[in-house]
Amino acid sequence: MTDRQKTLVLTGASRGIGHATVKRFSSEGWRVLTCSRQPFDARCPWPGGEENHIQLDLASPNKTIEAIEVIREKLDGQLDALVNNAGISPKGSDGARLNTLETDLRTWGQVFHVNFFSSVILARGLRHELAAAKGSVVNVTSIAGVRVHPFAGAAYATSKAALAALTREMAHDFGPLGVRVNAIAPGEVETAILSPGTDKIVEKLPMRRLGQPSEVAAAIFFLCSDESSYISGTEIEVNGAQHV
Repeated sequence: MTDRQKTLVLTGASRGIGHATVKRFSSEGWRVLTCSRQPFDARCPWPGGEENHIQLDLASPNKTIEAIEVIREKLDGQLDALVNNAGISPKGSDGARLNTLETDLRTWGQVFHVNFFSSVILARGLRHELAAAKGSVVNVTSIAGVRVHPFAGAAYATSKAALAALTREMAHDFGPLGVRVNAIAPGEVETAILSPGTDKIVEKLPMRRLGQPSEVAAAIFFLCSDESSYISGTEIEVNGAQHV
């Protein structure tokens, strides 16, 4: 047995669920490498954040591929967890939902690069480090991946549905390497980017409240811990029974 510090690579770390995930893993003694299109913010309340931050625009496939070497240089040859949390959901000029009839093809491409392709690029690029640690991959999907949502756009929803399917495929392919791959699908979570009208959805939720980012982070941590050592290829709904 060794006292090696476990390491997490997390995308979309700059706010909301990402912020809560960094804080949860840091509190458990993990080292967290954060990836975000934003530069490191000195106000982030966790230790060692600046030297463990990689500024990365996941909308660019080339930059995502190039970042793999940057991440690898920061590792000791082992990666215990990769959490693909980054996601974008563009809106119309007036904040309207972008549907299949109106979404520009370039917007579709940007959304899929961030929400879908970056996940497989990073996991595949870091597979040797994940295998060395018998690590875990968690993809953050969405309730919008299984039903039409009043605010989430068509490109966002279909990218999250694709990510759920990718989770199953990756679980099958990464399993022989000793790497588990799962997904969590949040529902309505209280963050700074809630859409107007979310309160109407909350009124109909069985639990009658928004989820907290810390509750989503707890589910992510569970799937990256030894407590879930025989769970792979599944998607856990974190939505207060909204899906029923």
